[in-house]
Amino acid sequence: MTGAGAMIDEWYPVGLFSQLTEAGSKTALMGEPIEVTRTPDGAAQVRSSSGRALPVRVRYGHVWSSLGNPAKELFAIPEADQPGRRFVDVGVVRVRCSPLRAVENFLDIAHFPFVHTDILGAEPHTEVESYKVEIREAEDEVWATQVKFYQPQAAKSATGGITTEYMYRVPAPTCSVLYKTCPPRPTEWDVITLFVQPLAEDLCDVWPWMALFDDVTPMTDLIHFQQMIFLQDRSILENQIPALLPLDPGMEIPTRADMTSIAYRRWLKRHNYLYGAQLVAQ
Repeated sequence: MTGAGAMIDEWYPVGLFSQLTEAGSKTALMGEPIEVTRTPDGAAQVRSSSGRALPVRVRYGHVWSSLGNPAKELFAIPEADQPGRRFVDVGVVRVRCSPLRAVENFLDIAHFPFVHTDILGAEPHTEVESYKVEIREAEDEVWATQVKFYQPQAAKSATGGITTEYMYRVPAPTCSVLYKTCPPRPTEWDVITLFVQPLAEDLCDVWPWMALFDDVTPMTDLIHFQQMIFLQDRSILENQIPALLPLDPGMEIPTRADMTSIAYRRWLKRHNYLYGAQLVAQ
């Protein structure tokens, strides 16, 4: 596929397993129409427009597939098997932006006070403190750690403003896993993920998923809270210029707060993950 690069052989979310039917649902993956169905024996099945059976995995409440031949298994999230957590299928939000832009926005800390005002951030608490970013060679993942930010309402379960600690992890080109302070259990991490389905280079479906320690908040409230956060991001994402994610370091001027983005872009370029990217200025 032209422009797909190595991303053709990666796993992507294509639907919620709980919503599968034998009638199936039509969607797309990297410009190709696909159909996702439940077989009579209850398994997930994905086929291309030509009828070709595509690889399938069911994990984290979602069906995953690929147009290519993934050389490695879907990345692990150990917290998905941890007893006592509530697993929240947030649903889907369609965004007219590059799938890579959607992930990069999720990694951005500096926008909290301005886009998620009085929830994930507030003035005058706008400074991004120094944090650590690395590409972990053994896992081949981008990690940002020691990220701290004051938040008026860090989670639906929060009862007041706290300084929240974050860790960001990028295990796949269109997926990110966020570990953040868990208000009810300060010794644990809440897990919030962003699984992005690339429909086209400038269009994607975003499937957030959460693994939380929260036995009090109604499930509907947890879903609505996370959807509200992402819908606040959507208007920003859909107005970014250029529409595709620039990988040429000279095309944008980064700041100290953008260290995670810089590492992510470097990692994408290293692996030829180019679907949704722009290599040179136009």
